[in-house]
Amino acid sequence: MVRSFTCEIGDKTLTVETGKLAEQADGAVTVRYGDTVVLVTACAAKEAREGIDFLPLTVDYEERLYAAGKIPGGFIRREGRPTDEAILVGRMADRPLRPLFPKGWHNEVQVVVTVLSADQENDPDTLAVIGASAALLISDIPYGEPVGAVHIGLVDGKLTLSPTLTQAYSGDLDLVVAGTGQAVTMIEVGAREVPERLLMEAIRMGQEANQSIVALQNQMRAECGRPKSELAHGKNGSIQDAILSHIDQSELEHALCQRDKKTRETRLEEFKQGVMEKLRDQFGETVISYTLDYVIKRRFRALTMKSGRLDGRMLTEVRPISAEVGLLPRTHGSGLFRRGQTQVMTITTLGSMAKEQKLDGLGIEESKRFMHHYNFPPFSTGEVKRLGGRSRREIGHGALVERALLPVIPDEDTFPYTIRLVSEVLSSSGSTSMASACASSLSLMDAGVPIKAPVAGIAMGLITEEDDRYAILTDIEGLEDAYGDMDCKVAGTANGITALQMDTKLKGVNLKILEEALAQARDARLHILDVMQKTISASREKLSPYAPRMFKISIDPNKIGAVIGPGGKTIRSIIEETKTTIDVENDGTVLVGSPDEEAANRAIRIIEGLTREIEVGAVYTGKVSRLLNFGAMVEILPGKEGLVHIGELADYRVPSVEDAVKVGDEIMVKVIEIDRLGRINLSRRAVFADLSKVSGAAVRDSLTSGPKRSTPPQRSGHRTPHSGRGRHGS
Repeated sequence: MVRSFTCEIGDKTLTVETGKLAEQADGAVTVRYGDTVVLVTACAAKEAREGIDFLPLTVDYEERLYAAGKIPGGFIRREGRPTDEAILVGRMADRPLRPLFPKGWHNEVQVVVTVLSADQENDPDTLAVIGASAALLISDIPYGEPVGAVHIGLVDGKLTLSPTLTQAYSGDLDLVVAGTGQAVTMIEVGAREVPERLLMEAIRMGQEANQSIVALQNQMRAECGRPKSELAHGKNGSIQDAILSHIDQSELEHALCQRDKKTRETRLEEFKQGVMEKLRDQFGETVISYTLDYVIKRRFRALTMKSGRLDGRMLTEVRPISAEVGLLPRTHGSGLFRRGQTQVMTITTLGSMAKEQKLDGLGIEESKRFMHHYNFPPFSTGEVKRLGGRSRREIGHGALVERALLPVIPDEDTFPYTIRLVSEVLSSSGSTSMASACASSLSLMDAGVPIKAPVAGIAMGLITEEDDRYAILTDIEGLEDAYGDMDCKVAGTANGITALQMDTKLKGVNLKILEEALAQARDARLHILDVMQKTISASREKLSPYAPRMFKISIDPNKIGAVIGPGGKTIRSIIEETKTTIDVENDGTVLVGSPDEEAANRAIRIIEGLTREIEVGAVYTGKVSRLLNFGAMVEILPGKEGLVHIGELADYRVPSVEDAVKVGDEIMVKVIEIDRLGRINLSRRAVFADLSKVSGAAVRDSLTSGPKRSTPPQRSGHRTPHSGRGRHGS
């Protein structure tokens, strides 16, 4: 039976329907908001795989371009591998749900979100979170906590619930807050230097709106929810007690308190192997491993709450920091940032606007000129793994840093370049994404990109106890991340937050803790920015000599075809001849780029020649291209020839054309006529006459002794070279 449930969110109705589509799934719903519709299904394996001691949850977000009335690009005209945006939305739906599954449920769970209709006004991402929660809730999968998710924007200085995509892109804040009826479970923020106070106000607004969505799902569960499956695997208390009796707590504490990460990992591994050797014959390795991890986690948390951080730092203390720039000789910019044993190097590459990334998705953006990519090789943790494609984690971390830096990137008019950053994680011990934000700011300034302000980031952690005691940790390192309750990454400038991502292993984090964490994060961010500015305080005034210089000119839009040529032949020939990049916009803006300024100027001269109108009475310096019996053809502008009749070659009688000029000669000529067929008639004799009036007979002698150049008429187009902060290229 089809059942439909609704509630009001902002100025629209949210509708969740079940019983109509995908009836063989364990749970299936469609979620509609405006004209955006997603289908969400949830299925679980009947048995857990052997040796699994974690929750194998997968959330797949399937973009169907028919949803927005688009046909996919590429040769096969079919959707291929997931886009980065699809992976990010899948991660967004996974993160608030994962902590709400019961401990000990190890059956594989797959949630599939399929976008059926996209109005390009209402973002499907929050509908994916709501649908995943609802599908799991009404299924027999043992998941029992409804989650709501909403967007909050800052439109014209006012916090707005469920802004449109256009409002979110153009506004100063785009917040996604997911939460249960009691607490916040996930936060995702992109902002333009928003203060902490305003962000907390937006989070409260979002969490309040989530209560209606939670109530809707509770109604669904009551009316059409299926009985839940029993846990197939749970903790065996007697086995744990037996294992605990063989553990030397003092040895464990000694291993945990090692400040060096490699030493600590070695000691912990030795401790685990020792216990394993004693108990392997009595218990299975999987049970022992699971129990040991549980014991180590509980001991680590207890020691931290009792004695403070095990590496000796105060709760608000940041590990030692260092920063360097200009490490690599041939790249356009480079920055190295180290915090404790976390080390990231970021490289900046500048290119023409033609290098911007084309997007083939459901959003309203069709391209982007700023990209940040994040690589996490196995050597960064001292491991041996197969190198392959990018992981979902790498894509997620790269996107988070890109979002953090985007508000400080200069616009296209100020800095007409495509900008690509690549962050290489060289050593990892907590919060490599926020180290990437710091290294990226250093690299951008080293490259001479005129960013509005440097961005720094910090990761905040949390440890809680059942008696409501808690400790908020600034700059979490490896074990604090693994065994803690929260990972809250906060990035921004000295003026405010530009990006935030909060995940938790709890069933939610209350607003009081979040407010305290943001205040601590701000103090840490300002401290890091101070260290960075001692290394490089502002963007360099000049670009690297290996980076292209971009020059902007304006031409008549009606002349664009002359620059492009049939099938692009003309523009390709200019690029090949001058070794430059040339981008032509529909409004007549032309960007010419090259590390060699003279090559760029040569390309500009050719383009201006192709687009300049020939004027009667104007004087040009041209090259003799052909000789005829009755005169010479002279190319006065690229692709534009005129005839100098034999009687117009000199101010005296010329016996033959060959006696006056030869092919390749450069001569000054005056346009004396453009006939009704567009044919151009030129005169060299008229130039002699004009100049003789000014300078006498000596002019004629100098002109006939060899070809000379003259300054061409003033160009009608406007040219502005760009380099660094908009100054002339070097």
